[in-house]
Amino acid sequence: MAADVTGAAEIRGALVRLRRSTGLPVAFGGLTESARPRMLLTELDGTATHALSRLAVTSGSGLGGRALALARACAVTDYSSSRQISHEYDTAVAAEGLRSVLAVPVVVRRRVRGVLYGALRTPQPLGDRTLTAAVAAARDVEQALVVQESAQELLAAARPRPERDGDGAVREQVREAHAALRALAPRIADPGLRAELLEVCGLLTPEGPAAGVRLAPREVDVLAWVAAGATNAAAGERLGLRAETVKGYLRSAMRKLGAHTRGEAVAAARRAGLLP
Repeated sequence: MAADVTGAAEIRGALVRLRRSTGLPVAFGGLTESARPRMLLTELDGTATHALSRLAVTSGSGLGGRALALARACAVTDYSSSRQISHEYDTAVAAEGLRSVLAVPVVVRRRVRGVLYGALRTPQPLGDRTLTAAVAAARDVEQALVVQESAQELLAAARPRPERDGDGAVREQVREAHAALRALAPRIADPGLRAELLEVCGLLTPEGPAAGVRLAPREVDVLAWVAAGATNAAAGERLGLRAETVKGYLRSAMRKLGAHTRGEAVAAARRAGLLP
């Protein structure tokens, strides 16, 4: 349920950006249902009626169902008279007064997770600029959902298993998950999920930070990847930083920890309860 709520929030934000960037009067969309080949329209922006609210769109039916089935963007200049689509939803579309409509799927890991629509109340072609903006909005949602799914997978993998704490392989997996979680956290838009990520990071270092040892969050991020065996360049790639910036954070952390080498810095951070 939390993932659905988060996904809906991402679609809602994308619709606002789509209208702002294109001037389209109406935008709407929703997520697919995991157990059924259909999508529920839950997010509406600029609509004048409730005709589209909670409308269930089946794969293959109407414009959105076509985008859902084909996993590609589709558009019609005049919805009610188009021969490219079926017309199960004409009543709802006509009630809202929509004529020219586009639908862009949100595809995550080869599965359509939702559809974004943009529409005009006049029958005129939607140009390349509008279609490009709609596709970009869908890509934003896709990237956000990928990050969220990755975070949830890491949360599941990283939760401590006390009965197996002595297993060296598991300990290394926990350390790698800790580094990955810290790298993902700044990219999570949902504050609840971000807080949960950081909470799990804290659970992976059960002793807590030692008194008097204070590292900046990015210094801990860098040390976490160094502990996992990453080079400066590899750590930078995972954290979205330049290698020189990583080196600067590492030098600062080493100075604070009184370490002279990367290995000493990692060991000191573990003793201080900053790393698992």
